[in-house]
Amino acid sequence: MSADLPETDGKDAMILALERARIFVGATAPNPPVGAVGLAADGTVLSVQAHERAGTGHAEARVIEECRALGRLHELHTVVVTLEPCNHEGRTPACSEALLQAGVKKVIYGADDPNPRVVGGGAGRLRQAGVEVIQDPKHQEACAELIRTFSHWSRTGLPWVTVKTAWNLQGSMVPEVGAKTFTTPESLRFAHELRKRADALITGSGTVLSDSPLFTVRQVEDHPEKKRILVLLDRRKRVSAEWKLAAENRGFEVVDDLDLEGALYNLGQRGCLEALVEAGPELSGAILSSGFWNSHVQIRQITPSLDRIEISNHVHWNHPKSRAGHFKQL
Repeated sequence: MSADLPETDGKDAMILALERARIFVGATAPNPPVGAVGLAADGTVLSVQAHERAGTGHAEARVIEECRALGRLHELHTVVVTLEPCNHEGRTPACSEALLQAGVKKVIYGADDPNPRVVGGGAGRLRQAGVEVIQDPKHQEACAELIRTFSHWSRTGLPWVTVKTAWNLQGSMVPEVGAKTFTTPESLRFAHELRKRADALITGSGTVLSDSPLFTVRQVEDHPEKKRILVLLDRRKRVSAEWKLAAENRGFEVVDDLDLEGALYNLGQRGCLEALVEAGPELSGAILSSGFWNSHVQIRQITPSLDRIEISNHVHWNHPKSRAGHFKQL
């Protein structure tokens, strides 16, 4: 199969597609981030596009639209795309049909569509119609990593849960009195990148009462018009209505929930692909102990001067079975 992949198609173009798609990670829920490149028969790049937001054109459709707008649609020969083209209609038409109508002769894709309802559908439809379809083995893993939150949601109906914890040199998550953080500017930007890609934030009343955090994305440029859900686990109803109203004025939809399982189920039903837990040691520890998480990102101070921070990431895919039967195949 590798021999069938030209250098331009199999390597450079897929990398271009991945780079473009990564710009929109966190902006596309409930759809996955996808990048696509349109090539002429000689390998000339005609268009580089990505799916930017749910309800807007998919990456392949945007490539076709740009080629048409440039008067070069007749030159479009090959489309390289990070995810198998869809073969079902939602808010936008099926990409497989759009590619056929555009006269595309060859499609190279990275990751299989993980949705259990449509696996193999797009590739099969294109092959049936006479289009040459190749899965790129060299970048398959990178393309699958790009959509891991979407894959998890498609399989379980639940968001990918990332727990972020930060520890000082003494092994505490609590900054000194008067300080909001003990991390470096670089690790702070990293933490805000985690916020940027999240569709929902999960916190507890203790964090709100002790720090009154803004939860906004400030250290990096946020996705335009991105509206996140802020889940507040507050059994004792300690957080004031004034704080919630201020959070809503910052652009959040504040949701009170009594338990994590119910919160995750509700987020999944609403199409959230990733939820970021930003909480204190008690709630973070309880979530990690429960098993209802997928990624644990630890930021650790390793020198007194704060000039060195270590970031580690542990990933696991499987939640325990929900006692309330929340796990639903979509």
